[in-house]
Amino acid sequence: MIRHIVFFTVKPDMDVETVREGLMNLGRIPHSSHFEVSVNRKVDLYENQIDIVVYAEFENEAALHAFKADPIYSQTTAKVRPMRDLRFSADVTSGN
Repeated sequence: MIRHIVFFTVKPDMDVETVREGLMNLGRIPHSSHFEVSVNRKVDLYENQIDIVVYAEFENEAALHAFKADPIYSQTTAKVRPMRDLRFSADVTSGN
């Protein structure tokens, strides 16, 4: 299983909930076995810069590639990109 985790910061003049709702559109893509978009609770002792976390699980590399190749992915990215500042992404294999 592959865990796809993406951290976003939202531009100061943008609404976090609007960005979260935009990212929720990715959940319509059928290739993930689990998908969620959450607002960071910002309770970390050292750093609370991250506003939104996207977390998805994929059975294998082919499912992750199919997810990223879906037209909904590029449409959502185009809509959300102007509203965010930073984006950090990690794809990790479960158990490693």
